[in-house]
Amino acid sequence: MIKNKIYKNLFWIAVAVVGAFAFGGLALHRGESINALWLIVAALCIYAIGYRFYSAWIATRVLMLDETRLTPAERLKNGRDFMPTQKWVLFGHHFAAIAGPGPLVGPTLAAQFGYLPGTLWILIGSLLCGCVQDMVILFCSTRRDGRSLGQMARDELGAVAGVAALIGTFMILVILIAVLGLVVVNAMKHSPWATATVAATIPIAMLVGLYMHGLRPGKVLEGSLIGVALLLFSVIGGGWIDQLPAVRGYFDWSGADLAWAVIIYGFAAAVLPVWLLLAPRDYLSTFLKLGTVFMLAIAVVFLAPEIKMPAVTRFIDGSGPIFGGTLFPFVFITIACGAISGFHSLVASGTTPKMIENEKQIRLVGYGSMMLESFVALMAMIAATMLDPGVYFAINTAAGVVGNTPAAAVATISSWGFPVTVEQMQNLAQQMGESSLFGRTGGAPSLAVGMATIFNSAFGSNLLALWYHFAIMFEAVFILTTLDAGTRVGRFMLQDLLGNLWKPLGRTSWTPSVLLSSALVVAAWGYFLRVGVLDPNGGINILWPLFGISNQILAAIALCVATGILVKSGRVRYAWVTGLPLTWLTLITSSAAWEKIMSADPRIGFFAAANDMAGKLAAGLLSPERAAVAPQLILNQRIDGYLTLFFALLLWVILLDMLRVVWRVLSQRRVPPSTETVYQARTGAG
Repeated sequence: MIKNKIYKNLFWIAVAVVGAFAFGGLALHRGESINALWLIVAALCIYAIGYRFYSAWIATRVLMLDETRLTPAERLKNGRDFMPTQKWVLFGHHFAAIAGPGPLVGPTLAAQFGYLPGTLWILIGSLLCGCVQDMVILFCSTRRDGRSLGQMARDELGAVAGVAALIGTFMILVILIAVLGLVVVNAMKHSPWATATVAATIPIAMLVGLYMHGLRPGKVLEGSLIGVALLLFSVIGGGWIDQLPAVRGYFDWSGADLAWAVIIYGFAAAVLPVWLLLAPRDYLSTFLKLGTVFMLAIAVVFLAPEIKMPAVTRFIDGSGPIFGGTLFPFVFITIACGAISGFHSLVASGTTPKMIENEKQIRLVGYGSMMLESFVALMAMIAATMLDPGVYFAINTAAGVVGNTPAAAVATISSWGFPVTVEQMQNLAQQMGESSLFGRTGGAPSLAVGMATIFNSAFGSNLLALWYHFAIMFEAVFILTTLDAGTRVGRFMLQDLLGNLWKPLGRTSWTPSVLLSSALVVAAWGYFLRVGVLDPNGGINILWPLFGISNQILAAIALCVATGILVKSGRVRYAWVTGLPLTWLTLITSSAAWEKIMSADPRIGFFAAANDMAGKLAAGLLSPERAAVAPQLILNQRIDGYLTLFFALLLWVILLDMLRVVWRVLSQRRVPPSTETVYQARTGAG
């Protein structure tokens, strides 16, 4: 016994030493390039220590998880929303729901600052901020019958904070889902392979749900093997369809048609029983997600590629060509989901707490899922930064910045100190099966190029086009699983809001309420999705700069609620666990919001950009095509500015109300009573 303990201690000391060495080498390295293995070793050691010690301490000392306590899934089981779910199936659902485009696109875009700032934020931010938020909010919601974040704010902090949180979180969610839908539509339109593969995951998921729920209950391994086999076949089948002229036309959909398909799917995902579509689809999608990520990790270990992007680039001063803004605070805004994401709190207080079958699952599902997402973000950073910097900037920089011709683009990028040639970009596009890769902004194409390059070198030569389109499809699946979970979460949030007007509408499983609230949520984000798809200039895409800020504001709101609940429940000594991340997020979101509202630089400030374009329009300096869409672009920029101001004010209202509740608790004054459910023991427990 003593000997085993000594061996365990020696093992963790060794992990800590190796991790410290790798992390120190990563942080202090100042050479021209660094091997990607440094990043992998540092990450794995940090994750292992964080999960083994910090998450365990939070679970036992701060939250005091109790496996003898009945969960909402057990007490309120109805087969629709409340359903005890096997822990690995639930892990898959939760990870699939939270792991959207953020951990893929955010690090890719933030690479313009160099590999080091983003990597440090991904590793440190996830363990101390993101994982903590997800775990604590999941715990709080599980102890309160799966109530939404906004409703918990209203119940625990009072009407002012509650109303602000309910309205703010719902508005942020609607905008987020709309843009997720737009991204997936743009990734799949006129791509029969991706469309056929993603579409096939829906009936496959329903088949697996029926198998594990009705035909062979509890046979998770059997259902998983069947689902994975069919999923892999669908990927291969999508490639076959793409090569058959007689068939591919049926899957060659326009953006408008795909938008309607996504809207219909979102409604179905919100109203169907969770075991039939949502949980098994997300679970199976997780195999594709994790399989791809682990393949990428294995390939990185096998190839040991050099990171070609400098540790820190000249663009930390705010002159970045991909997006404007200085290193602080915008690296922490750009990389959201890989470090901390407010959207996760909506899932952790939405679908997942209604499926927890034992409180002990909260550590694995909450902390573990976010840690895995952080690893995904790290893989995205590696895939982006192993590209030649010139290639990276050629793909990700808009034509309006570098020039409208390939010659002008390469001349501009080379002048920055990142040489690239027209021939180099043409050859790369041909190898990827694309006509051109210049100005493919948004992060997804450059990430796909990086992934394809790694996979091609590790698993098969002369298959770059195959791997590139596989990566594009992989990214689309990532996003779609977040969209369906987000829609269901939005339904729960709206039901909480409507329940304050008429109580029956707040019953999450009452069919009329389910249909009404689902229709309203889908109509809200579907409207913006249709506008974005139909607008030749991208429409709602102009709201993308707002998402990073609003997402982190949402995380700060979640931490406000968590901190207030910890203090009210007598855990004042542990309030720093959520209080420190809250302080940091309040600082970075307030700073970023101030710059986006007040900056006179059109590349940074929303209102500055709107005024600049308005001036050019009035002076007749815009081309006829640009002038035609300018009024809409001006309006959208101003909407961005006002929404940023609104969300920032909501955060401070909630923060001040939380501090008021904390002060009243500490001074032993009356506060809203705790809404934690009364303890009920599991049969035979204790």
